[in-house]
Amino acid sequence: MHHALTCTLRPLAAALALLCPGLGSAQAQSSGLPLWEVGAFAGSLTAPAYPASTERMNRNLVLPYFIYRGERLSVDRDGVDARLRLGPDYELDLGVSGSFPATSNDIAVRQGMPDLGTLLEFGPRLKVNLPSPGPGLRLGLDLPLREVFEFSGGTRSQGLVFEPTLVLDAANLGGGWSLTAKAGLTWGDQQINQYFYGVSSAYATAARPAFEAQSGLMSARASLGTSKSLSPDVRVFGYARMDYFGLSANTASPLHLQNSSPSLGLGLTWTLGRSDARVGE
Repeated sequence: MHHALTCTLRPLAAALALLCPGLGSAQAQSSGLPLWEVGAFAGSLTAPAYPASTERMNRNLVLPYFIYRGERLSVDRDGVDARLRLGPDYELDLGVSGSFPATSNDIAVRQGMPDLGTLLEFGPRLKVNLPSPGPGLRLGLDLPLREVFEFSGGTRSQGLVFEPTLVLDAANLGGGWSLTAKAGLTWGDQQINQYFYGVSSAYATAARPAFEAQSGLMSARASLGTSKSLSPDVRVFGYARMDYFGLSANTASPLHLQNSSPSLGLGLTWTLGRSDARVGE
């Protein structure tokens, strides 16, 4: 989560979201799709090592994936969600997502500081269906509030994040193409901002003065993901995201080194098996 949380702090979740925009979309949009699918994905991702870092993280990934499109429980690109439908346009789910660690010795400005551990976020998300802007398009507003847990020599909470995000899905553009566009903000409490941007006196140097982070905005971002079916079992994807950190509440931190940074991903998915049962049957 520290590289891209829902595409700002969550590189693994971001990479999985690239798999195929629409793989894990809303229940109504999933109607007629297999109840479950299992397969593998391979791809490459490049992203900032942490928000506002000038160092970059490059990953080549080969991972299994599993999708389950149940009415009350789903396993998809957003994680594992238990869902409660509040009405035709409102859905509340409870999700879990994870991320990669980062070693401070590999990041020049963090030399001598504690590593950024494996993070897991857990909490509710309200999904609101907005009026469709056109045929074949779905517009929604996601409002997730999640607690961040770090796993590194034990388990500890590292604060809360809130990520209001507009999502536009075009599941079928013709020729097997689909598209997902997102725009949103990431807000963090004092604890999670301190985790990324704070420098305690124990780790202060002449080039890295002590800094106490404040709660507030972490980033604004926009992303575009596209995918295309090459066959019933093989799909290619591409992803581009731009994060803007210039409005962050902690731009004065010595660990805040740049105001914007892109992330890119490419890869493919291969479905190895799927259910005969379909969503909505």
